Amino acid sequence: MERSGTARRDALRAWRDAARRPFYGWVVVAACFGILLVAYGIQFSYGVFLPAMAAETGWDRTSLSLPFSLYVLVYSALGAASGWCTDRFGPRLVVATGAVLLGGGLLLTSRVDALWQLYLSLGLIAALGMSAIYVPCSATVVRWFTWRRGLALGLASSGQGFGNLLVPPLAAVLVATYGWRSTYLLLGLAGTLLIVLCASLLVRDPERLGLHADGMAPVAAGDGAARPPEPVWTLASARRTPALWLLTAVYILTFLVVFLPMVHVVPFALDLGVAPVRAALALSLIGAGSLAGRLLSGAISDRLGRLATLGTALSLQALAFLGFLSSTGVGLLYPSALLFGFAFGATSILLPAIVGDFFGRLAVGSILGFVWAIAASAAAFGPVVAGYLYDLTGSYGGAFALSAALNLAAACLVLLLRRPGTDP
Repeated sequence: MERSGTARRDALRAWRDAARRPFYGWVVVAACFGILLVAYGIQFSYGVFLPAMAAETGWDRTSLSLPFSLYVLVYSALGAASGWCTDRFGPRLVVATGAVLLGGGLLLTSRVDALWQLYLSLGLIAALGMSAIYVPCSATVVRWFTWRRGLALGLASSGQGFGNLLVPPLAAVLVATYGWRSTYLLLGLAGTLLIVLCASLLVRDPERLGLHADGMAPVAAGDGAARPPEPVWTLASARRTPALWLLTAVYILTFLVVFLPMVHVVPFALDLGVAPVRAALALSLIGAGSLAGRLLSGAISDRLGRLATLGTALSLQALAFLGFLSSTGVGLLYPSALLFGFAFGATSILLPAIVGDFFGRLAVGSILGFVWAIAASAAAFGPVVAGYLYDLTGSYGGAFALSAALNLAAACLVLLLRRPGTDP
C-alpha cells in the first residue's frame, strides 16, 4: 500500500514537472498558424482578383466563379486522401508537397489567357496543393492536445483569420499597382517558400518525441491529473455510427454557402456603390471576425461544450446572411461581414475538435478527411450558384436568403447530434 502511494506521488510529481517544461505542441500550433495564414490568405483574396480579371479578359462572374468552384471541390474531395497520408506518412511531407503544388498553380494562373487554362491552373493544380493544408494541420493539432484541444485549434486556425485580415487588402494594393498577373506570381513564389519553412517544424504526434498529449504524462486515476480514457476508432468503425453521418450532414448544409461571401462580397459591395478599397475591407472584416471566432470559440468550447458552441455559431452565421440581404451600404454590410467571419471561424475549428472528441486520435486524419471531403466539397456549388443567380436576376438577394435558411437547418440538426456511446 505504501509502495502504491509512493508510486502515485512520483507519477504526480513527474506530471507536474512535465507541465512546467516548454511543450513542443505549441511549436506545432505556431507552424500550423503560419501555414494556414499564408494558404487561406491567398485563397480568400480571390474576390479581389475577380473584378480585375473580368475587366481584362471579358469573362463574366459566372465564368470566373466556376474555376474557383472546381478548386474548392477538388481540394475538399482530396481531404480524405491527405488525411490518410498524414496518418501514414506524417504532416511534414504532405504539407510541403502541397505547398509546391499550390505555388505552382498560382504561378500558372498568372499566365492564363484562356478560360480552360484557369480550370487547369487554379481548379486542379492549386487545388491539389490546397488539399494538403487544412486536414493535415488540423489533425496534427488534435493529436498533440486533449484537454486544451479547443484552445490549441483556435490558436492554430486563427492563422486563417489573420490571413483573411491581412492578405486581401495587400492583394488589392498589389493588383492596383502591378496588375493581377504580377500579384499572383508574387503570391505563388512567396507562399511556397513560407509554407515549406513552416512545414519543416511539424511532427505527427507527441509520442514521436517521447511526449504525451498536452505535455502531461498520464497518471493513476484518483490523483486528480489523469486524462479520461480516450476513444479509439478507425475510419471503418466510425462510418458505422450515426454520429459521423449526422455531423457530416450538419457541415454539408453550412459549407454549401460558406465560400459565397469570400468570392462575392467584394463585387456585391461594388454594386452597392462602395469604392474598391473600401469594398475589399469587407473581406478584411470577415478575416477579423474569423480571427475572433477561432480564438474565442475554441476556449469557450473547452468549457461549455463543442455542440452548444457549434449550434450558436451556425445561428449567428444565418443572422449574418440576413444582414447581407438587408444591406444597402457599409452601415450594415461591415457588421454583417464581421459577424459572418466570427461564425465561420467558430464552425471551422469545431469540426476537427468534435472529430477528435468523438473518435479519438488514432485515425483522426482519416476520419476528419472523410467528413471534410464530403461536406466541404459542397462548398464548390455556393459561389457558382450565387454567380448564376446574380447574372439571372441582377441581385444577390436570393443567394443570401438561401444561405440563411441552410445555416438555420444545420443548427437544428446539431440538437440531434450525440457522441458515440462506446468504442468499437
